[in-house]
Amino acid sequence: MQEQEKTSLYLVPTPIGNLEDITLRAIRILKEVDVILAEDTRTSGKLLHHLGIEKRMHSHHLHNEHKATSHLVDRLKAGEIMALISDAGTPGISDPGFYLVRECLKNGIKIECLPGPTAFVPALVKSGFSTDRFTFEGFLPVKKGRQTRLQSLAAEERTMIFYESPHRLLKTLTQFKEYFGGEREASVSREISKMFEETINGTLDELIHIFTTKAIKGEFVLVVQGSK
Repeated sequence: MQEQEKTSLYLVPTPIGNLEDITLRAIRILKEVDVILAEDTRTSGKLLHHLGIEKRMHSHHLHNEHKATSHLVDRLKAGEIMALISDAGTPGISDPGFYLVRECLKNGIKIECLPGPTAFVPALVKSGFSTDRFTFEGFLPVKKGRQTRLQSLAAEERTMIFYESPHRLLKTLTQFKEYFGGEREASVSREISKMFEETINGTLDELIHIFTTKAIKGEFVLVVQGSK
């Protein structure tokens, strides 16, 4: 019988809030690998301590992933087994991971991505909008290309999903109104799976009014109904 190819890199989703939202398989993999590549070793260190896992960690984040990827591929080819985790959620979804995965595939390195937490799925389901067809846009460009992206989405018929930080939430909602119209229905979810989890549905006009008079804290997922 042919020997099964060994996995060298595991992409391991981590909780987006509630620490109970991690699978038994994820915990086992984190215990078994040789090294864990973490977006922020301080943040991941708290999770590993909670899980009772003592493991070598290396930083792998937005600012070093291009430079570090070639060296990591060499180590994987030499036989090391690694797990890649982000601060929260599934690696590669608006988080580091894409470049390492691409180079591993080019070099014939076997990868497994475990199923697990990601913020946009519960936000989409709770929005009440169509889940048959949707587009995940992640974070909009901060400056260059932002208006072009919004303009291209104005006629999008699928449900649209965005991530946004608290200090840009009102700006983004206001721009949505400009390009999509104030009567377009939307849903704003924050702190998913955490103590102060909240989802507010309404038109863009209503949401702008709510968040003009409301303290804006947490990490946000915006779900916007497609054009009719």
